[in-house]
Amino acid sequence: MASHIVKSYDAELSELDRMTAEMGGLAEALLRDAFYSLERLDPKLAEQAAASDRTIDEIEQRLQERAIHLIAKRQPMANDLRHVMTVLKVAGDLERIGDLAKNIAKRAVAIAGEDHSKPLMAGLAHMSKLAAHQLKDVLDAFGASDDAKAIAVWRADAGLDVLYNSVFRELLTYMMEDPRNIGLCTHLLFAAKNLERIGDHTTNIAENIHFLVTGRVLAGDRPKGDETSSAPIGGNQP
Repeated sequence: MASHIVKSYDAELSELDRMTAEMGGLAEALLRDAFYSLERLDPKLAEQAAASDRTIDEIEQRLQERAIHLIAKRQPMANDLRHVMTVLKVAGDLERIGDLAKNIAKRAVAIAGEDHSKPLMAGLAHMSKLAAHQLKDVLDAFGASDDAKAIAVWRADAGLDVLYNSVFRELLTYMMEDPRNIGLCTHLLFAAKNLERIGDHTTNIAENIHFLVTGRVLAGDRPKGDETSSAPIGGNQP
């Protein structure tokens, strides 16, 4: 970020970055705690995690107000305007990531009385680790204005989709083998979809970092690997 003659202008732009970083840190913690609550069937931790989403929402609201005030007061142009607009978009994606993580925590509350085997959670655990890793990397890329790292995250999203396909098929198999698994597996399917969507919002952030750094929209189709819309519900499995 280039320096300005009016130092308070730099401070205002830096404050937007700081608030975005704070939202990112809270989203990382919420995702971690939400999955832990699901894995351990811990409704108390789930409720605590879900409550922390309100803080993310509050910070986003304050960030929007500051950004509007900055635009009205400074009338930013060129790189500065791109900076402000990118921060607003990134904050919006982080707010949605918080919502999706909160939804995972809600699943933990819903199945608190159930019992699930470790193999049943293995795929979800892998998805959670990959989603958390990609979120951390994209936040690091944002903080450092690192376009190469952002593009690496963008490309890695297909890997999370492939994992989602695997988890989706595995949970469907459990449901078909024993109808008693339907309730539990349905909640786990929703949790898996939330993780896949978190990956999509992380990819959005990567695209916005590229735009911030280069001034260009990332060319090419977004790499995707979600095949669940065409997965067979019954009969022979591919």
